[in-house]
Amino acid sequence: MKAASILILCAALFAATPLAARADDASDIQATIRAQLQAFNAGDGATAYSYAAPNIKALFPSPDIFMTMVKSGYAPVYHSHNAVFGALTPEGDGFRQEVRLTGDQGHSWIASYTLARQSDGSMKITSCTLRKGDDVAV
Repeated sequence: MKAASILILCAALFAATPLAARADDASDIQATIRAQLQAFNAGDGATAYSYAAPNIKALFPSPDIFMTMVKSGYAPVYHSHNAVFGALTPEGDGFRQEVRLTGDQGHSWIASYTLARQSDGSMKITSCTLRKGDDVAV
């Protein structure tokens, strides 16, 4: 009977470990996105760029080039308000996080981020796509 109890305890601990990792991942993902949005709103290109993954940095090799791209193609992210985190799902080697935003013009947007844990343990943004939201922003 003792061996069965130990086996059940080990199984329970094993099952709980992924949940804790997912909670840590979710916390890191939201903190990363929030920090980048704050940096964008503050006009701090270097800090915003620091949250980009190597694949993004390869496409946009300096904070200035990165910020030019964000300002022209991602205005609702560049100056956003009211970020509300939605669904977080595993995707490939990383995660997809939906974030509802209000842009400067008061329009609702959904930013769909992908992120991946880096070899140094940090969470970095690997992509972001935007689509208009279907709700009314205020």
